[in-house]
Amino acid sequence: RKAPASRPGRAEMSPCGPGRYFCTAGRGLEPFLAREVRARLGATEVDCVSGKVFFSAAAGLGELRKLRSGERLFLLLKKHSPLAVSGNKGKMLHEIKSLVIEEPKYWLDIISIWRNLHGYEGKKGDVAPENPLALKRKSKEETNTASKRQKTDQEREVVSEECQVEAGERCVVPERISDWECRTESNTSSEGPSKDSRENHTANEQLSFSFRVSCRCSGAISKILTSQEIGRAIGIALMKQCGWRADLRDPDLEIFVHLNDIHSVVGIPLFRLPLANRDYIKTAGLRSTVAWAMASLAEIRAGAFVLDPMCGLGTILLEAAKEWPEACYWGADISDSQLEGADVNIRTAGLMNKIELFKASVQALPLPSESFDTVISDIPFGKKFKITNDSQLLPDILQEMERVIRVGGTIVLLLSQDLRKCMDGLTTCAGNDSPEVIADGTSETATAKAPSVDGNPSSVADDVGESFRSSRQTRFGSLVPDGVYGVSLGKTEAFIYKYRKISAARSQ
Repeated sequence: RKAPASRPGRAEMSPCGPGRYFCTAGRGLEPFLAREVRARLGATEVDCVSGKVFFSAAAGLGELRKLRSGERLFLLLKKHSPLAVSGNKGKMLHEIKSLVIEEPKYWLDIISIWRNLHGYEGKKGDVAPENPLALKRKSKEETNTASKRQKTDQEREVVSEECQVEAGERCVVPERISDWECRTESNTSSEGPSKDSRENHTANEQLSFSFRVSCRCSGAISKILTSQEIGRAIGIALMKQCGWRADLRDPDLEIFVHLNDIHSVVGIPLFRLPLANRDYIKTAGLRSTVAWAMASLAEIRAGAFVLDPMCGLGTILLEAAKEWPEACYWGADISDSQLEGADVNIRTAGLMNKIELFKASVQALPLPSESFDTVISDIPFGKKFKITNDSQLLPDILQEMERVIRVGGTIVLLLSQDLRKCMDGLTTCAGNDSPEVIADGTSETATAKAPSVDGNPSSVADDVGESFRSSRQTRFGSLVPDGVYGVSLGKTEAFIYKYRKISAARSQ
């Protein structure tokens, strides 16, 4: 692809106005994240691509940290069209360095915004005294000493894992990044700086701090350059131009670079850990972002009765109760160990008065008919917990859910590909194809349009709820489809199905 004649490399952001950000998301969760940043942050200029959502928002770190459907959040430095690919490595590296480090004054503006955002937070994400970075001038002697120490440290094998995965959790992280290994040569700091470098050092003298570069490249460019080569080139350029000190272990600042066939993006992570890492979940089960997305579809209102009849470790209930605390939640499971784990999680989250647990089979719930407003559940299909004889058990499971839900209530289920086919056979009328449109029947986005993600259509179709409701009745005729969403659980593909009960269940 040819690079455009003019390079709109910088993010469209004023230091005095709303910040420009991007957040990574698991595949299929981009529409959920786009809707969330609009609703929670009042975001504008929202743009979805595969695995990322770009947006502008005037929000502090406290508000940004509340995002629940995203993985990692970044302050956007540059967003550019894909770089032109050629066989000349040197030319391509020069283009990449120019993209990242051009316009030093703009770098100062972005760093200033980043510092202002972190004015009350320390590097570990905890509350810290004012001015935690303690940015100060460093003499040439101090810089040389730091460079030598950096060389020694970086000769050891360093593996940076940004997403700490709890036991049993399937981590959906679309951005697997390779840390740049910058081996500072002993003569790097003694090289005579160029005229431009001396000018830039003057401008950046007061911003001397440690950094590392995390780079991920895919597509055509990855066939020419490796992430390590790109990261090394950018790192050395930043050291020369800005006078910063490389530190892989515990940097003040991380520079994230992602180059692919869609775009070239440069950003600064705002938090050390992914947003998806919930401090209120002791033992992880279902990915928290997927659990939140399911709960967001359930239309939970104040005073509503919400049930997860196969609650496992209670992740869905925890996400729902944290976001919609005015509802009442119940969780059932047939496994004692799962209920014990859920109880620990609930106590860790401080939600003992919000969530009730009881032991029961989903096929025979000890609950009155039409007693709940919402049923949300992840029907087990993983390696550790899996329903056997799916086709035989699923009708009984769905029949119990239909029984306990009130007319007008919603059912939100997470299904595997095989369970999806079985579900379609139970709830889709003959002559009507399985719904391929990923639809949202909620009024908030009934007329919105979401982009296609990895070839998987993600349209929020107009009047889709009405078209589903006009279906002829089947065995579960009181339940009508109200949306289907394809999501990724790492190596496993899954589908979130939403149903609405439109009439009293018939006798089976």
